[in-house]
Amino acid sequence: MVSLVSSNPRLLSSSSTIGTTKLRKVEVNSSRVFFINKSRSNGAGTGRIRCSMDATVGGNLKFPRMNTWDPYKRLGIPPDASTEEIWGSRNFLLEQYAGHERSAESIESAFEKLLMTSFNERKKTKFNMKTRLKKKVEESPSWLKNLFSFIEVPPTEVILRRLFLFVFMAGWSIMNATETGPAFQVALSLGSCIYFLNDKTKSVARASVLGLGALVVGWVCGSILVPMIPAAILQPTWTLELLTSLVAYVFLFLACTFLK
Repeated sequence: MVSLVSSNPRLLSSSSTIGTTKLRKVEVNSSRVFFINKSRSNGAGTGRIRCSMDATVGGNLKFPRMNTWDPYKRLGIPPDASTEEIWGSRNFLLEQYAGHERSAESIESAFEKLLMTSFNERKKTKFNMKTRLKKKVEESPSWLKNLFSFIEVPPTEVILRRLFLFVFMAGWSIMNATETGPAFQVALSLGSCIYFLNDKTKSVARASVLGLGALVVGWVCGSILVPMIPAAILQPTWTLELLTSLVAYVFLFLACTFLK
């Protein structure tokens, strides 16, 4: 005869008989299930204790792919799954196997591996784009290289501040179009452009030449482009001088923002 002795007050037991074999199930701490096998043969009783580690007790499911090495297979998603699919699978599995600590750790581990892999791939792609762009510039003709050598891209905050300034000048010119011409606003814009260029070049002469050059090029381009615009889409009060000044503001903005 086999007996199972436990001091645990939560020990439960039940019995069932199949043929001449009596199985007694004992539940300990609601986490392990022990089966006591009592065989009756020739009046002698022999006992054998079996332990089931994977049994589901108390409603806590065990994640079946806990030991799967591939994080994609562990989460049950394809290798080309998007970030949204990875998050969705992770949240679903955590909810499905809530209460089983090892299952939750396995799911979180696979999720973190996939997020790190996705981050490294995006970083690598960004680096490759910069490398390819730099390579294209190096392979470009000499005149294009010389042109790029005069250009730099400032921080976004600087671009937005200067854009706001010249948009304000353009709006001011349009509002006063019926009273006075845009000469005063153009002068202020030219002064601002020279000031910003001098801040970068540390040379008033160079800044003045670049600023005046941008104004002249912008005014000439405006004088050529404005007459091509259909008069039907323009306001009657918008003169040729006003429209040309708007084009000049664009060139002044580009010069003081992107020229070295």
